[in-house]
Amino acid sequence: MDYQLAASLWQQLRQGLRGSYDVTAAPTFLDTATFSSAFAVSELAAASIGLATQATADFIGSDQPVSVNVRLASRWFQSSFVPRNRPAPALWDAFAGDYRSADGWIRLHTNAPHHRAAMTRVLGEQPDRDALAHQVARWQAGALEQAIVDAGGCAAQMRSEQQWQQHPQGQAVREEPLIDWQRGVAAPARRWPMPAARPLLGVRVLDLTRVIAGPVATRFLASLGAEVLRIDPPGWHEPTLDEEITCGKRRAVVDFKTAAGRETLRELLEQADLLVHGYRADALEQLGFDAETRATLSPGLVDIGLNAWGWRGPWRNRRGFDSLVQMACGIADSGMRWSGRETPTPLPVQALDHATGYLMAAAALEGLRQRRASGYGVQARLSLARTALLLQQHPSREKSPSAGIFAHQHDTLPMVELTPWGVGERLRAAARLPGTPQLCATPGCAPGRHPARW
Repeated sequence: MDYQLAASLWQQLRQGLRGSYDVTAAPTFLDTATFSSAFAVSELAAASIGLATQATADFIGSDQPVSVNVRLASRWFQSSFVPRNRPAPALWDAFAGDYRSADGWIRLHTNAPHHRAAMTRVLGEQPDRDALAHQVARWQAGALEQAIVDAGGCAAQMRSEQQWQQHPQGQAVREEPLIDWQRGVAAPARRWPMPAARPLLGVRVLDLTRVIAGPVATRFLASLGAEVLRIDPPGWHEPTLDEEITCGKRRAVVDFKTAAGRETLRELLEQADLLVHGYRADALEQLGFDAETRATLSPGLVDIGLNAWGWRGPWRNRRGFDSLVQMACGIADSGMRWSGRETPTPLPVQALDHATGYLMAAAALEGLRQRRASGYGVQARLSLARTALLLQQHPSREKSPSAGIFAHQHDTLPMVELTPWGVGERLRAAARLPGTPQLCATPGCAPGRHPARW
């Protein structure tokens, strides 16, 4: 582990959370094995999980020391759930991945059926990856990226860091803070029990996020006792992530495109303490729930928003995922050069997703702390692209690849999780705050398992 890089990451994370005058010491870092990567991925994992845990201590006023197991933090960035009676599900659709175009590389993201359908509208129905690769090779990467996006799909041309810095969206991201804070509306006095063992007991969290980053944030909040209600749209499924991400939560299905669905959202917001959302920048506004409306419906609301590409610039409403941001912003190109390979080389894990998730959890806890202190709600906005910029400022200084991350015998909790899909084990928490365990009370569940009410 590179302690200098970890210290620098910690300082920037804490200042993004609490301001430039914050001098809180970094956690104690233990078991310091790291990923082999062009960037300080394990250091980011440890610092971001440590940040959320320190924010927990700040919220309850604890002066107990925080420590982080770096190797376990790295494993949480891989997966925290280990199925025991069946293989782990495949992470990627058969057509997702990197392809050579006529002038470089492009990544296609086809995990969601409607994104795969959009790709097919542009490139045609293909029998296998080889046939699809033959079609991609006929296109200029930039033209294909735009065509798929225009069709409602997801794709990203591989750019170098320099090319991204010169791109209008890259320039817009550089102007954004790591966490963009705005003051909200004053609220009536609201006190939560805040027992040290379950500090978020009684806190209602409305979760409008999917895939990884936002659900990581709400999983962390659930592990501290929050009442998390996740809302999915009809027909949405995440078979590769259900067990991993949804523990500790209740899950309902609501169609916000209908009048009845929007009324349900209104009722849920009126009673929520904390909203975590990961839609595109103007999606809630188009539904009639802009930031001002949300704050008016729920005075004192702590409102945490996530965007893939940033909140300003021409791509602010573009669909995006961790792997696409890595491709577009120069991380995959830098990894290729660092490793000496001839193909795009992303980070060893989807670190932008996971790190941003823990930053969102930390922002949520800080927002609750500020609400309790001032009586005002807050709004905080984060993005995968801005987290990528932070990581790119911390390249690895390794001269040769490290040994990497390995599982140890006692990494998992002593009990098993029985989910609707089978039996598995959960990793122990990577960070420790004495007296405050991070432990979800229920296993993962399928969409629509619960009603859409508190």
